Amino acid sequence: MEAAAGIEPVELLVAGEDVEPELLAEVSTLAHPPRVIAVYRRDDLPRGVRPVTMALWRVGDPGNVGTLLRAADAFAAGIALSEGCADPTGPKAVRASMGSLFRVPVSGFDEPTGKRVALVPSGGIPLPELDSGAEVVLVLGAEREGLPAEVLERCDEQASIPQPGGADSLNVAAAGAIALYELARS
Repeated sequence: MEAAAGIEPVELLVAGEDVEPELLAEVSTLAHPPRVIAVYRRDDLPRGVRPVTMALWRVGDPGNVGTLLRAADAFAAGIALSEGCADPTGPKAVRASMGSLFRVPVSGFDEPTGKRVALVPSGGIPLPELDSGAEVVLVLGAEREGLPAEVLERCDEQASIPQPGGADSLNVAAAGAIALYELARS
């Protein structure tokens, strides 16, 4: 079996060969039991920052964290996580990342450098008009709470995604993907 993005598994368990199929079904969170489970070391996952990074503030939904990892992978960005974010190695986040967890560098919330741009639902510079520069950190908050005042104060600018429809805001994963796409266009 090919290693995920060059990361070798510590253990590879194959149903019927290395382990009883019932055991794999018992430890799996999938609806249908897997035939193979690979075990990786968390310390082997990519760490560091990229010129474009999404800094997530207390995004607690693992599906959103995994989807944002996938979006970061698509646009060659990094992810920075604050305390209170969902674990990117949790089952739901891993599934949502579709393997991107093995390619996207993850760092702490304050580690990335560059222009910090808070993505807010409204009232910010329209994202297509943002002059982001070479290094930009898109700061995204949890869906219900958004970004608290102390985080907004540490940002250089605030930007919003123009929304001509009737929705008040976007899901954080959708907003992050749209923002990365817009930055890639400029």
